[in-house]
Amino acid sequence: MQPTEQLAALIAQKHEVLVQLRTVGARQTGLVTSGDVAALLKVLSAKQHLITRLQEIEQQLKPFYAGDPDKRVWGSPEDRARCAKQANECNVMLEEIVRLEKFGAEKMNDRKNEVAQQLNQVHAAAHVRNAYQQQQRA
Repeated sequence: MQPTEQLAALIAQKHEVLVQLRTVGARQTGLVTSGDVAALLKVLSAKQHLITRLQEIEQQLKPFYAGDPDKRVWGSPEDRARCAKQANECNVMLEEIVRLEKFGAEKMNDRKNEVAQQLNQVHAAAHVRNAYQQQQRA
């Protein structure tokens, strides 16, 4: 396999993983909003596998990043254009995934704060009830 064919194959794999990560990220955001913790944990596990795969692909791409793109020999101008287009789409998706992650983290923090507030209210109510019961006994 020619180096440019290998590069194109790796970019295609990266593209596919990023498509899946974007889908999983959107699902994650929905689950954070709904509070479905069990499903969220499953999604996070699947997401971790995708992130690991993306890291593996990036390791394989490293030598290509160091090379001069203008010195690569492509089978055709169309092959080069197709690979460049897919690489650009990867960059756009990566930015979108980062935005989704930030949004998800904010939603997760909001949800955590809501739960903490609810727990404080329950604790306060229990404290009042205990104080009332002690007063009744006295």
